[in-house]
Amino acid sequence: MKLNRGRRRSRDSNKAADTGEDRLSELPSDVLLKGLETVETQSKTAAGNGEDRLSELPNDLLVNILERVGTLDAVRTCILSKQMQKLPTMLSQIIIDLSNRDLIQMDGVVADMTEKILSTRSPQITVRKLKLKFFLVPSRCLAIGRSVGLAMATQKLEAAEFEIMTLRDTDHCTDAHRLLFAKQFNDFVRDCPDAFAGLTQLHLRNMRFGESDIPSILRHCRRLESLSFRECDAGFRSVLRVEHARLVEFAITYGEFKTVVLDCLPKLQRMSYRNWPCDENPLVLGFVPQLSKLSLANANISGKTINLSQLLANAPTVSDLYLEFRSEKIWLRPECTRVLPPVLAKLRFVNLDHLPEECDISWTMFLLEAAPYLEELCITVWDHKCRSESQKSFSKKMDVKWGPSDPHFRHKNLGRLIIHGFQSDGNFTGYVRRVIQAAANIREVFLHDRKVCQWCIEKFPHLGFRPSSYPRTREDADLLRKKMIAETATATPDIHFRS
Repeated sequence: MKLNRGRRRSRDSNKAADTGEDRLSELPSDVLLKGLETVETQSKTAAGNGEDRLSELPNDLLVNILERVGTLDAVRTCILSKQMQKLPTMLSQIIIDLSNRDLIQMDGVVADMTEKILSTRSPQITVRKLKLKFFLVPSRCLAIGRSVGLAMATQKLEAAEFEIMTLRDTDHCTDAHRLLFAKQFNDFVRDCPDAFAGLTQLHLRNMRFGESDIPSILRHCRRLESLSFRECDAGFRSVLRVEHARLVEFAITYGEFKTVVLDCLPKLQRMSYRNWPCDENPLVLGFVPQLSKLSLANANISGKTINLSQLLANAPTVSDLYLEFRSEKIWLRPECTRVLPPVLAKLRFVNLDHLPEECDISWTMFLLEAAPYLEELCITVWDHKCRSESQKSFSKKMDVKWGPSDPHFRHKNLGRLIIHGFQSDGNFTGYVRRVIQAAANIREVFLHDRKVCQWCIEKFPHLGFRPSSYPRTREDADLLRKKMIAETATATPDIHFRS
């Protein structure tokens, strides 16, 4: 009977694995780590009675658990048992991603641990993911680069990621520091060509490169699929031209680029550009036939606006569009809806973030008129005191002067409308009523109260905030629902209030 029960348990376990059931993946990393340590403690206690519960667990199960926690925690755990000391060499994921403070306090640990784990591994075990976060210290970088380069030449390594920090943070980083950091990074690439040739993800910050440096880096990183720059550029008002055969994701945050030109990126799917500094069109999309997700965020201190039709002229494949307005100004230029449908034909999801609270949101109806296959529209209305106060000296509120939408317009594909910052006034209730009236097949409307910014509360407590008119009772919500569902509407969606 015991044997039969054991066979049934085995069959049930195999069946769960075959159907994709993985209960371990549902548990947080700290819970898994504590569970493993508990098993080890119980094993030591039981050892006095001639039992060793830890040795009863198969290696593949132990490795599965260890790969769900950070690699340093996994190595520390393996020290507890002689049986487990060999497990770090069997890990298929090596992730050392410490906080900046821990990296400073544990100087050199990333280089030492990387070298130790990679040099003792069996070449037959594939490394599915290698992720290393470390500071740009030449001696340490060289050790990391050589260890990774050797592993790439002798082992199977599917994906490798570097996140490289600088010893000066953004607030204390001068132009001289950025030039120095860029030189140190260029030396790193030159001294460790094998490591960068196999790299699939790279994250850089606080670097000011020469004109030809970034194209040279991209040529070295032949397998690169994801690249992000934060506070990186090639000089004030420089033009960055990008070509790469395999890049799938590209993100830029801050920097002094005059324009970023995506000349030829045949596999690019996701592009993000946050906070461009100049008046010119920040982004020129060249050959990007697979671009599907585009995210743009800007404070628009200069007051200049851009044409969506011009920006997306070569990218009619975009299906997910995120636009963030980081000030009191809307940086989209009003355009005739006749010129937009060709470039918005594939658009399915739109997210408009940080619209000013005093702005009439009815102008956003142009997206429904110009994007016939739009399925979801999300609008966040949110005035940041911490932003508006800092920009007060050179920014005035600017409402959008957009022509009225066609009252007879009908949309067949919009299924969901989401509004964050909803208030019980005519601006919002009239807008929701208009969308419901236009969208023949809308199913759900989600209306959320204002978001709260703790930074605004802590830094500007003297400014105060407008009182919220968001409905607080079920009766108030029911009255608003009746008010917003127009008599002429062809659909009666579920309207959800989520405070």
